[in-house]
Amino acid sequence: METGSIFTAILAGVIFGILGRLIIPGRQAIGWILTFTLGVVGAFLGGFLAEGFDLEKWWQIFIVQLATAAVLVLLTSALMRARSKNRTSSSR
Repeated sequence: METGSIFTAILAGVIFGILGRLIIPGRQAIGWILTFTLGVVGAFLGGFLAEGFDLEKWWQIFIVQLATAAVLVLLTSALMRARSKNRTSSSR
């Protein structure tokens, strides 16, 4: 992967993280840095998934990357919320 494409993937990942966070309803229990990180991971993972499904059109790859980022944001937010809830209930 070239330097330009890595930079583009990171920038796209940040955008996917923001969009993934906007797609998920309600408040997320994660910060923006983690959101950006999940977006970058979602963009790379979604790109590999799209390649595995043999998708070639840009909009198909975009949808897979966005869905992957949204799922990562949803799962991480749920885990953070459950972890926070367990800390609160165990301290009583």
